Amino acid sequence: MVSETPSESKAKTILIVDDMPANLGVLTSHLERQGYMAVVAQGGEEGIERARFVRPDLILLDVMMPGLDGFETCRQLKATPATRDIPVVFMTGLTDTSDKLTGFAVGGVDYVTKPLDGAEVLARIDTHLTLYGLRQRLEEQNEKMQAEIVARRETEAALLRSNTELEQLAYVASHDMQEPLRMVASYLQIVAQRYKGQLDADADEFIGYAVDGAKRMQALINDLLAYSRVGTKARPFEPIDCNRVLDIALGNLTVAIAESGANVTRGPLPVLMGDPSQLLQLFQNLVSNAIKFKRGASVTVRISAELAGDAWRLSVSDDGIGIAEEYFDRIFVLFQRLHGRGEYPGTGIGLAICKKIVERHGGEISVQSKVGVGSTFSFTIPRRG
Repeated sequence: MVSETPSESKAKTILIVDDMPANLGVLTSHLERQGYMAVVAQGGEEGIERARFVRPDLILLDVMMPGLDGFETCRQLKATPATRDIPVVFMTGLTDTSDKLTGFAVGGVDYVTKPLDGAEVLARIDTHLTLYGLRQRLEEQNEKMQAEIVARRETEAALLRSNTELEQLAYVASHDMQEPLRMVASYLQIVAQRYKGQLDADADEFIGYAVDGAKRMQALINDLLAYSRVGTKARPFEPIDCNRVLDIALGNLTVAIAESGANVTRGPLPVLMGDPSQLLQLFQNLVSNAIKFKRGASVTVRISAELAGDAWRLSVSDDGIGIAEEYFDRIFVLFQRLHGRGEYPGTGIGLAICKKIVERHGGEISVQSKVGVGSTFSFTIPRRG
C-alpha cells in the first residue's frame, strides 16, 4: 500500500463494479484510506444504475461478471449522455491483447490486472482523474470561448448595422439639408450685396457673420456627405494604377499648388486593388493638407511607396509646421481641429475621411511628425490578387 495521497483525490467518488464481495471490500477500504469516496455495485446492471444516480468521477469495472459483463456494461455507459464522459478503468485477469483492444474499443481508458496491486491502482486512478479534470476544464474553456465568439459576432453585427444606419442617416440628413441651407446662404448674400452700406455698421457686421456661418455650414455638410459616402456610395474594388490616381489628384490641386508655391515630388507608385474614387480622395486630402499647413512661403511635398510585408505602404511627407505627438491619434477623429479657423480653413473631417477610406481597404493610417520640421502620413493597403 502507498502512503501518499494522490493529487486531487479529496472528495472524488470512485464507483467499483465487481461481482466478488471480497474484491469490493478490499478496494473500498484501500480507496477510503487514501481519501476517496467509494461506491460499490455487484454487477453490470447495478453498476449502470449507480453510475447514473451517483455520477462518479471514475469507474473501476470488472470484466468477467455473470449476466452483463464489463465490456457490455461499458458500452451501455458510453451510450448514455449522463455517463459517457466518466473514465472507465477495467479490472481483469485477462491478458490477451484482443481482450484489451475490445476494452478500449467500447470506451475504456485503461486496464489494471488482477490480482490488483494497490499502488498501481492508485497511480492509474490519479492519472485518469487528472486527465479527466483537465479535459473538463478544457471543454469548459472551449464552451466559454465559443460563447464569447458568438457574443462578439453578434456585437460586431449590431455595430455594423448601427454604423450602416448612422451612415445612411448622415447621408440623408446632409443631403436634405443642402437645399434649404443653399437658399439661406443665397438670400443672405443678396441681402449683403443689396443693403451693404444702407444700414448701420453693426448691421453690415452681423450680415457678414451670417454669410460666413452659412458658408461654413455648407462646407461642413459637404464634408459630412463625403464621409458618409465612403460607406454608402462605395464602388467595388478593381486594379488601380496609383500613379494615374495621383496625376488626377495633383491636377485637381493645380491652383492650390501654384498659390502655395509647393514643390511636389513623387516616386513610382504601385497598382492596387481599390475603389478609384476613394483612393483619389485619399491622395487629394493628404496632399491638400500638406500644402495647407506649410511653414513659410512654400512647402516641399513628397509622395512615395514601399513594400511592407503583405501590403504596400504609401506616404505623403512635407516640411510644414508639424504636429505635436499628443495629437497623433486625435487628428483622425471627426471634427478635431488643432488650429483656429482664422489660421487654417477646414472642417476637421478630412483626415477622418482618409482613415475611413484606408480601413475600408483593409489597411491602417498613421502619422509621424515633429513640430517645426514636418509630417509624414503613411497608410497601408494589402496586396491582393
